[in-house]
Amino acid sequence: MKKKYLFILPVVVFLASCDPSVKDAIDQDTYYPGEANFSSYVAIGNSLTAGYMDGTVFKSGQEYSFPNILAGQFKVVGGNDFTQPSFEDDVANVGGLILNGNVIAPTRLIMNMSTNSPENIKGTVTIEVASQQKKAYHNAGVSGAKSFHLLAPGYGSLAGVANGTANPYFVRTATSESTTIMQDALSLNPTFFTNWIGSNDVLAYATSGGDGIDQNELGGLDPALYGSNDITHVGVFANVYETITGLLVENGAKGVVATIPDVTAIPFFTTVPYNPIAPELIGEQNIDVLNELVGFLKTILDEAQQGDRLEFFSKDKPNALLIQDKTLVDMSSLLELGLTQAANAGYFEFNEQEIKMMSQAYGQARHAKASDLILLTSSAQIGVPLEQTGNPGVDALLINGVSFPLGDEFVLNPVEQTKIKSATQGFNLAIKSVASKYSLAVVDMNAILNQAVSGIRLEDGQVYTADYFNGQGNLNTVLFSLDGVHLNPRGYAFVSLEILKVINQYFKANIPLVNPAKYPGPTLLPSN
Repeated sequence: MKKKYLFILPVVVFLASCDPSVKDAIDQDTYYPGEANFSSYVAIGNSLTAGYMDGTVFKSGQEYSFPNILAGQFKVVGGNDFTQPSFEDDVANVGGLILNGNVIAPTRLIMNMSTNSPENIKGTVTIEVASQQKKAYHNAGVSGAKSFHLLAPGYGSLAGVANGTANPYFVRTATSESTTIMQDALSLNPTFFTNWIGSNDVLAYATSGGDGIDQNELGGLDPALYGSNDITHVGVFANVYETITGLLVENGAKGVVATIPDVTAIPFFTTVPYNPIAPELIGEQNIDVLNELVGFLKTILDEAQQGDRLEFFSKDKPNALLIQDKTLVDMSSLLELGLTQAANAGYFEFNEQEIKMMSQAYGQARHAKASDLILLTSSAQIGVPLEQTGNPGVDALLINGVSFPLGDEFVLNPVEQTKIKSATQGFNLAIKSVASKYSLAVVDMNAILNQAVSGIRLEDGQVYTADYFNGQGNLNTVLFSLDGVHLNPRGYAFVSLEILKVINQYFKANIPLVNPAKYPGPTLLPSN
């Protein structure tokens, strides 16, 4: 994807959509289910199934979950009522979560037109985790769930929320303290299902900037020992996925499974460029000062053949971010020695504590390359002055991403990307293998969303993209919500369309398709 600056242009508060003409009346004489039975449709998955968007699940947003859109189409060919977890307690339609009155998840994101930036909508969170519904729903998508969580007893236990062994979204619906997501879903006796699980088995590692362990490297076969950001072992995923699928088809249900998208198809990782620092934002005089420091640090690092970690600042073109890279050999001791000698010679006016701080900061620092992925969350950090020391010479160097390294948690370096790619490929091979074994249809969402990176044209002639919203120019084409990971209503309609195409072909059905253009895009407000 061509990366772009994260500048939000003013837009008109108007969501244009086209309402195509319907060639045929939608009725059961025109449409038919083919070889599938949609009388009891159950959706298995995580946040992408639950209707999560703009950083949360909220009442009106949940209506656009892709399973709910699909269920509306299935009704034409024999589908019955489709239920989703109740969000009637979302009084102000702002999302978020509270536990015993304390906010544990913030409100949804909106685009504030007056500031041209995404921010959490103002409002009171009223979705109480402890108000348990104790009911199984056809939409069994649980935000945050990994593959093995679907089989984990106690994942819906209220007592487990505080220590992280339970999921607050599942706690709201779990029929008992010990039930599993699969047990509740299977209690509805599905005749047809969709399964889009697995993204979180690698995505949590990616969105944390690689702050986790790749269990494939350790041979980690016990998920009970995993950290929250760890990459699931491919063998564990394959075994769990087969178990889940076996349970779903045990009584003859048919279904569709979806592959896991690669991170390079998600705007959370592709929106912020590696070189967003414009020269005018630094100032010509400051660039001269910074280059003096860079030259000195490069001289020290050259003693260990590491001088190419840093680049001189340009006055003519965008400058790369200064980032922390924990895969680098730590040069802090060498830097501390060199800076101490310079201070003693009167070159810098740094005290011992300041020298230690700068040495540690630059010990595993380098300038970003085009091969690095900068996380969307970094946009609120870049250029921000850090806590001041009172020493003007030092304070001038505490500008995040410019003269002080942007934290490793905001960057996916090539080593981390390789781990993610390898796991994603392994998961998708397992998904396709299990689907083949059980004669299930496959929607290759990985391939589809990768097409959307350069733009994918649908039957109505509209081109949709996997870009982040950046103004009026792509208002009607973006598929992702403002959190950069999850889809917006139009994006979930797009997913529904792709699933329906596969169902119609694989099960010899004729189910009416949906038009993504009829669904809303980004949430824009004149003010917050």
